[in-house]
Amino acid sequence: MSGHSKWKNIMHKKEKTDAQRAKIFTKIGKEIAIAVKAGGPDPVSNTKLAQLIQKAKSNNVPNDNIERTIKKASSSDATSLEEMRYEGYGPGGVAVIVTAATDNTNRTTPEIRSYFSKYKGNLGTTGCVGYLFEDKGVIMISKEEGYDADALMEASLEAGAADILEDEEAFIIYTEDSDLEAVATEIEKAGFKYVSAEHDKIPSTYVTLTSEDDIKYMTLLIEHLEDNDDVTEVYHNWENCD
Repeated sequence: MSGHSKWKNIMHKKEKTDAQRAKIFTKIGKEIAIAVKAGGPDPVSNTKLAQLIQKAKSNNVPNDNIERTIKKASSSDATSLEEMRYEGYGPGGVAVIVTAATDNTNRTTPEIRSYFSKYKGNLGTTGCVGYLFEDKGVIMISKEEGYDADALMEASLEAGAADILEDEEAFIIYTEDSDLEAVATEIEKAGFKYVSAEHDKIPSTYVTLTSEDDIKYMTLLIEHLEDNDDVTEVYHNWENCD
């Protein structure tokens, strides 16, 4: 998504009901469980886990919840989860990438396929749209904090940021994907509070939908994908998404 849409999406997440926030916590918990199984429970040696802890904190997951999730994932009776990635096109040629964490691919894959089919899209093979996105770290800072733009830019670049942009509501700081945690930590040390610091897939090109039907079905596709308990992230290149 573009910077403006990304900001809107973040604020929308933060305004969700308690039940919806609980679902977000559960989704991040699944990602943490997979990371623990793959690289162990120590975030110092497990970079992926460290990044997900940062993501959890950005989404206001309490530290106690994070610690319990890591402990549970480390136990011998932890549920076995598989990380999945789906790629395809929504209506109007919008490129879509879906990541999921599931204990049953025979349930998850048909569900994802049915969403694409029902809402005028087409689920393709892995790699069919991935080349249209670049993995980046994205740090969002609200302009409501009243920070000096020049001071923030200087601190961000010194911390190792790749670029910094702004719109009417936020500063958007981009990092290399592997540098997100380090840059976010340094920016925070410099006295700047961020709303979120997350890994993202940034489109190289965007699609603008003009048909009312395309807009309606693309909105429904995103909503149903995000509402699925197994889906952890949905990325797309729909330019005029709010």
